[in-house]
Amino acid sequence: MIRPLLTASLVLFLVGSASAQEWAKKMFETTSHDFGTVAHGAKAEYHFQFTNLYEEELHVSGVGSSCGCTTPECPKPTLTRLEKGEIIAVFNTGTFTGSRHATLTIKFDKPFPAEVQLNITGTIRTDLSMNPNFIDLGQVDRGQTIEKRMQINYAGGRSDWKIMDVLSLNQNLEVEVSPASRGGGQATYSLLVRLKKDAPVGFIKDQLLLVTNEGKGIQIPVDVEGRVVPELTVSPTSLFFGVAQPGQTLTKQIVVKAKKPFTVTDVQCDDPSFSCTLPSEKKALHLIPITFTAGQTGKISQKIRVKTDLNDDSAEITVSAQVTAPPANVAGASN
Repeated sequence: MIRPLLTASLVLFLVGSASAQEWAKKMFETTSHDFGTVAHGAKAEYHFQFTNLYEEELHVSGVGSSCGCTTPECPKPTLTRLEKGEIIAVFNTGTFTGSRHATLTIKFDKPFPAEVQLNITGTIRTDLSMNPNFIDLGQVDRGQTIEKRMQINYAGGRSDWKIMDVLSLNQNLEVEVSPASRGGGQATYSLLVRLKKDAPVGFIKDQLLLVTNEGKGIQIPVDVEGRVVPELTVSPTSLFFGVAQPGQTLTKQIVVKAKKPFTVTDVQCDDPSFSCTLPSEKKALHLIPITFTAGQTGKISQKIRVKTDLNDDSAEITVSAQVTAPPANVAGASN
């Protein structure tokens, strides 16, 4: 049998002591990032992604930086095999200016001691600022639209300074930029960001690029963050019925809710072991009993989809159970 993952011990044996740090470095998708040219006070973060490629548990024991211009953070220091983690590099644009370079040192103590160095570069401008420092769309219900504005201030002395264009790779965002004021070597622009109505459910973490007339390659990043949430929610998202014997029946409830009244039109499951009675009322919160009838022994895991009349919106939960054979009768000892 071939094991899908190497152990860190084997990797150390194969690469030798001269390259012993490589087992840790190879977990990272990249080890360097250039923030480019950013505005003073703008939000600037980069997430270094890494994956535990080994069978042993991995632990980040510490993170450090050679320069106060960048602060490293590790939200999840312990990873089991194939789990993903990240090192967040926060570029401190509010307290530092000019061309900056930082080396982030990531220390591991499990499964073996090792260090990985991540390189950060970037230039923080003093003549350009943003208010607010990033576009925060917040939490938006699916099917709704929202607009947010940002003021971009230039104070570099050029009377002809302009924002020529705004680039975005996110097709769910509409962007408009317009001059607000100009004079005395200063300029102010208004940036409008609109989230489209058909944006899918999920997190939004993107960047817009402001293209100026300062020369080829000068693009100023603007962070955009938010989250589109479903109109319909179901809880719990995972329902375990426990251990049952063949023929036994167990019932548990799920909660389905929205911000406005709705009707549950169907509850679907491919496994006939799970059944329910549809509620007939139209309201904003439904308690739906799910009944499990144990059949053949073994572990059962299925998806249940709850369908409603809310713009054909639906929600899924995972239902599972363990079916075991009844204990064998033990004959009593005869006297």
